[in-house]
Amino acid sequence: MKVSYKKLWKLLIDRDMKKKDLQKAAGLSSTTIAKLSQHENVSMDVLIRICTTLKVDFGDIMELVPE
Repeated sequence: MKVSYKKLWKLLIDRDMKKKDLQKAAGLSSTTIAKLSQHENVSMDVLIRICTTLKVDFGDIMELVPE
């Protein structure tokens, strides 16, 4: 299984936010944003910070997809 963050990017579009806005609001590095963009694994701490910032649950920003 592979992680997909398409839901996160759609949520940002719906909220009229850019990746830079999320980076600043959640205190993420540009490297972390790049990893998310490439659908790479990130730490649980990063996911919690994103969910807390956007006031959503894990299922609202990511999903597991078959490879």
